[in-house]
Amino acid sequence: MTNLFNRKPNLQSLTSNNQHLLQIIANQIATSPNKRITFAQFMELALYHPEAGYYATGAVNIGSEGDFFTSPHLSKDFGELLAVQFAQMWDILGNPTPFTLIEMGAGQGLLAADILGYLHQHYPDLFNALEYIIVEKAAGLIAQQQQQIQQLNLESPLPSPPLIKGRGQEQDIYFSSQGELNKIDVGGIPVRWCSFEDISENSITGCFFSNELVDAFPIHQFIIEEGKLKEIYVTFEGIGEWGVVGAKHSGDTISFSPGYSSANASPLQEWGEDNTIKFVEVTDIPSTSGLNDYFDLVGINLFDGAYPDGYRSEVNLATLDWLNTVATKLKRGFILTIDYGYSAQRYYLPARNQGTLQCYYRHQHHNNPYLYIGEQDITAHVNFTTLERQGELCGLETVGFTQQGLFLMALGLGDRIFALSTNSSNRIAKGEDIINIMRRRDVLHQLINPTGLGGFGILVQSKGLSEMEKRQQLKGLTVPPMV
Repeated sequence: MTNLFNRKPNLQSLTSNNQHLLQIIANQIATSPNKRITFAQFMELALYHPEAGYYATGAVNIGSEGDFFTSPHLSKDFGELLAVQFAQMWDILGNPTPFTLIEMGAGQGLLAADILGYLHQHYPDLFNALEYIIVEKAAGLIAQQQQQIQQLNLESPLPSPPLIKGRGQEQDIYFSSQGELNKIDVGGIPVRWCSFEDISENSITGCFFSNELVDAFPIHQFIIEEGKLKEIYVTFEGIGEWGVVGAKHSGDTISFSPGYSSANASPLQEWGEDNTIKFVEVTDIPSTSGLNDYFDLVGINLFDGAYPDGYRSEVNLATLDWLNTVATKLKRGFILTIDYGYSAQRYYLPARNQGTLQCYYRHQHHNNPYLYIGEQDITAHVNFTTLERQGELCGLETVGFTQQGLFLMALGLGDRIFALSTNSSNRIAKGEDIINIMRRRDVLHQLINPTGLGGFGILVQSKGLSEMEKRQQLKGLTVPPMV
């Protein structure tokens, strides 16, 4: 995620108000065999708990006034240029019907709306052949996505099936009458919401894509202690062999009150404030052999003498399962992953000794995940080497890797910048025109700024392509013209 102000917040002001989620996490810890959970479990609850998690409630706030913003929030250009790339993919695959675009983690639906609107206007043949699927598990975001797409008001190029109005909708969103309540027809736009479980194996011809999704997958944290790999676990101050000191038990749940006494937790770090539960990090042997296997996969040796005691970082094991799932669903086509991150060699530089974990709250960033629990985003950079290596094991081929700025320039963003400098109408520009041109130029440059969004990585992988199809280079991976 990208923050606007690049400054650290006043941590004293960031105390969590989400007591319900705190108790859920505390219950999870107290009922676990060792009275602790992995950081991945903590992050899963903080972000994705179906009742109180950050992404599952209305707490997630994306945009210029929110916790963070993404490329689609700057302008439609990002989605429109992606649409250009999808159109070429459709041509490479021989113009199949249906051509399926699957957006994984669609945020507020801005990117989907921009892509669909541009394809409808400029690539009607592709639009007629299109099936657009959104894989999203946050109910609050699904509602925003549906409303955003509905606002397009596109005319249907093909006859639509009979429709019935959805119940409980604030706006006129319609469901197909064919028994699929997760499929809507909004002005003729073929869009369906589903989970991976709803998609059959080897059934998709098209492209799976995501923008700033993988960085929010739950991560395992580790530290080097006495020359050994130790995993970082989360417990809380005051927990003992029988549960929580000063807590009341009722069945399998606990309720805690402020001010309970402390037990000896041997903490790595303590986080929290007076009158709130204090989370404590402790270390022990890894919870899974997958941590060591991960470093074998990406070719990193933590014990070659370059990594001193105290070296701390993270491992995204969820990426492995996610990519395996996507690969099994794809029959023929592409996987496009856009995110911020590094190769394994850069990710695990000895000098990067505190990892990449960051938290975002109202465009302020810090590295304390135990503040504003359920009300802030928690992220870590993406290890693109993991995606490439795991992809190979899943039968994928790496088509190419580039930076977002180069990708967008190759797809025509440079032409859009150049057009701002020309006056095709020969009309004398007024002050307001000049201001609008300067604002638009600034937005376009933000998309390609190598120190910001333009430095994001874009990885393209493929499956099931013929040799002739493989020889056709994707436009976004070509060398862009200089402007």
